[in-house]
Amino acid sequence: MKLLANAVRILVGIEFIFSGFVKVVDPYGTGLKLQEYFEVFAADLPALGGFFEFFAHNAQTLSLIFCATELILGFALLVSFRMKITAWIVIGMMTFFTFLTFYSAFFDKVTDCGCFGDFLKLEPWTSFWKDVISLTLIAVIFAYRKKYQSLNFSGVIVAVSTMVAFGIGIYALNFLPPIDFLAYAEGLNIEKQMQPTGVKPDIEYTFLDKNTNAEITAAEFLMDTNQYKYVDSKILNQSKLNPKITDYSVSDADGNDVTQNTFEGAKLLLIFKKTDGVSDAQISKIKTLESSFISSNASVEPMLLTSLVSSQFENFKKSSNLSSPVFNIDEKVLKTMARTNPCIILLENGIVKKKWGKANIPAPAAVNAALSE
Repeated sequence: MKLLANAVRILVGIEFIFSGFVKVVDPYGTGLKLQEYFEVFAADLPALGGFFEFFAHNAQTLSLIFCATELILGFALLVSFRMKITAWIVIGMMTFFTFLTFYSAFFDKVTDCGCFGDFLKLEPWTSFWKDVISLTLIAVIFAYRKKYQSLNFSGVIVAVSTMVAFGIGIYALNFLPPIDFLAYAEGLNIEKQMQPTGVKPDIEYTFLDKNTNAEITAAEFLMDTNQYKYVDSKILNQSKLNPKITDYSVSDADGNDVTQNTFEGAKLLLIFKKTDGVSDAQISKIKTLESSFISSNASVEPMLLTSLVSSQFENFKKSSNLSSPVFNIDEKVLKTMARTNPCIILLENGIVKKKWGKANIPAPAAVNAALSE
């Protein structure tokens, strides 16, 4: 039993570290997923609507705590730190995970649970059964919790992991994720990712065997119509056939599609997802940045990019004394592209050359340096 209990402890600890890490490098993304859950609960349980709306409003703060805690618990399991308490927290957290994934799968409310952030997408039922297995393993840890022996310096290791976990999360919320798993990461070509993948469809055909009256499946179309009758077909690898980016579309103030224009030459996207919370210091830096490239012969074309309605953003633009033309893009796409508000993205011929978060808005020299790399 001791050998099994320790093996399970290490296995679950590694799972929590991996899952916590891929989420804490991008707590904003996990926060969006939590917000989606809370909004669903608020709609499905109107009597508790105010309760869930409060959590939805504070989803980003909860996400940071949640992601960091998962990573910390992973290290606590590895070093057997205060297992009587750790086991209770771990089994409580996994029970919560399992409830969320079951709710997603059974009611088809949230199609991606975000178990592994944007690093790995799992189908709802796959996520649920993964959590059921994990919960079963954790039950072994919980049963053995009073017999575990803490390793030397376990408290120091957990303390260090706590500082590292929250440090990574706070950095990501201010300077952008240190590891970007999304399709708009530095070095990726947006235009190319909007094209078909070139993967051949994997088709499964269903036929009725006329001799036995039984349905059979085949990877190829059976041409013998005397023996087989075609019933149905489905593509097994549909997710691999779809382009990675399907919803990137930019329009000007008059509603004209200028998406292709963003892939031509160097474009400096000055992104505002919202106007609330943008500091005077940030606006000042962005004004300095755009004024360096606003002339007709500049090597970079600045573009103000937002999902806000024109009237609302024009008032903000006027009060902030910004000069660049305003372009509109879908709110969901903007949240994927830009994890902070504001955010600066440098494109060159459709390739994401560099991204800057709200805490490190670049100087013009940094933009030119990024172009020359």
